[in-house]
Amino acid sequence: MAYDKAIAKLMLMSDAVWVRHANPWSVWTRLAIFPLWFLAIWSRIWIGWWALIPAGLLAVWTWLNPRVFKPYIDDRPWSTRAVLGERIFMNRRKVPIPKEHLRAAHILNGLAGASLGAAVIGFVMVHFWLALGGWLLAITLKIWFVDRMVWLYDIMSKSIPEYRGWSIGPGFRKQI
Repeated sequence: MAYDKAIAKLMLMSDAVWVRHANPWSVWTRLAIFPLWFLAIWSRIWIGWWALIPAGLLAVWTWLNPRVFKPYIDDRPWSTRAVLGERIFMNRRKVPIPKEHLRAAHILNGLAGASLGAAVIGFVMVHFWLALGGWLLAITLKIWFVDRMVWLYDIMSKSIPEYRGWSIGPGFRKQI
């Protein structure tokens, strides 16, 4: 199983959840928790095992986040197109995507994984700058990956009928 599908399976991402996660509020509030995760993990230095409380709360919010917002209305926001592009990326075995996007996605995710590994080493060794540098680089690479997903969505939604139908979200259809 591919790493992206494994994460989606762990998060129990059904079609209905993906539609809600494509809401810009879901994307931006999820992005906003990255610094909080860093603080929660680093706080073990200051508060020991009590750090499990903020980490636990963040874990619950990370899981709830794509479920609590209304379905997206349309695909104009960058954040919505990013999530829809991730879905296209995950569907790449059924509907092939351009090789340059596949290659770039794997490179960016590989580098982000290595950066996160450096952050973990920094956390374990209590080396603040290594932890912070690895964490920030991993986030930067993740945002770059997500931006590539916008590009992928913009290309694929013009040529694949199934994806073309995503331009007006289910939230918009319910309001008509």
